[in-house]
Amino acid sequence: MSIADALAERIAGVRFDALPTEAVYWSRTAIMDTVGCTLAGANESCARIAARVSASSGPCLVFGTNERVAPLDAALINGTAAHALDFDDCSNTLGGHPSAPILPALFALSETRALDGRAFITAYVAGWETETRIARGVNFHHYEKGWHPTATLGVFGATAACCHLLELSPDVTARALGLAASFASGVKANFGTMTKPLHVGHSARDGLLAALLTAEGFTANPGALEHPQGFLHVFNGAGNFDADAILRDWGQPWDIVQPGVAIKQYPCCGSTHPAVDAMLALVREHRLTPAMVERVDARTHPRRLAHTNRPAPNSELDAKFSVQYCLARALADGRVSLEHFEGDSFRDSAIRELLPRIYAAPHPDMSMASTEHFGGEVRVTLTDGRVLTAKVARPLGRGPENPLPAELLEAKFLNCAARALPMEQAKKLLAVLRQLDALSDMCHVTDAMTPSVALATD
Repeated sequence: MSIADALAERIAGVRFDALPTEAVYWSRTAIMDTVGCTLAGANESCARIAARVSASSGPCLVFGTNERVAPLDAALINGTAAHALDFDDCSNTLGGHPSAPILPALFALSETRALDGRAFITAYVAGWETETRIARGVNFHHYEKGWHPTATLGVFGATAACCHLLELSPDVTARALGLAASFASGVKANFGTMTKPLHVGHSARDGLLAALLTAEGFTANPGALEHPQGFLHVFNGAGNFDADAILRDWGQPWDIVQPGVAIKQYPCCGSTHPAVDAMLALVREHRLTPAMVERVDARTHPRRLAHTNRPAPNSELDAKFSVQYCLARALADGRVSLEHFEGDSFRDSAIRELLPRIYAAPHPDMSMASTEHFGGEVRVTLTDGRVLTAKVARPLGRGPENPLPAELLEAKFLNCAARALPMEQAKKLLAVLRQLDALSDMCHVTDAMTPSVALATD
């Protein structure tokens, strides 16, 4: 039996009634968060360009608009919007963003047939478990080699979720996963550009496409993961993956429960967040201002510093991956928010003056061999000679042991959703999403976020 065959049997076996309450809770939370992030990203240039180029007509909503397009185009556009602001959720196992590749595909599919919230959540969990199980077999070599796991692994999550929602048989699902192996793509060299969120749009579209094609009889090799010229060998190379880890302990526990979902506080690369948390703690405790600071030294895990050591970002997207820029904003403004990555904000003269005083280096006590790579330390040297230090083991929101409080989750959602919808509509949408597993029809969600359309009631 191939890996895809074994995964397909597990995917088909996921049932809502067998999910623990924690899995349902975190699914609702992550879906709510991703919807908010998608609405906030809907008007970003990358999403709008994708919408213009993917012009079509169909039944599926383009989030944040009244436009309706074909399912594959909706998955592409909304997937790009979901990741446009780099504000969507994270997974340590995946080494990326687990929900953004899955949910745009599921929402597009849900608008083509009658589906309830329980079926939607179950498919989502099946997709999450699939992409993170494959990740257990390839990370962190896969991540460090330069692949963008959100896309290269997320396409398998989107495929599995769509196959589950379509109730495809295990043999068809195995073929779909084999097809997804040929769709997998995305390199980290394009971080800091519009291409990074486009990776996610493509993985959502391609996951849906793989399910739809194989449902119609399209052929693919179920052995495409372990084949000598298949995914594992081509993407990671012999000796750099653990195939057994992909199938081991499926759902014991569900990955969305443990290690769980990480919800972002800040709309920038998650690798900057530990240092930002440490800096903000010092700003609040000591009422720091830029005029008081002579030098800032940030130390983070070398795996995370590799793509965030950008001392002079040259675009708003580049700034999202600059730990120096994010720390400058934390020091100067006492927060890191959406407007700090819009337009020419990265050119702000006060921030540019501050950047040369901020230095980033790998933390000497954090090993590349460790999977605990969420820590950060900031050392601030003041003009009066004092030295202040703060260290963070994990940023707030990074996993269920350190969750964002409910009020911060709600504030984030409303702040995001209100960038596309009137505030009152955003609040009503939040109420709908909170009862997701009780919805009789998932179209209530898309109706609730369609501008100028009365809200459906269940």
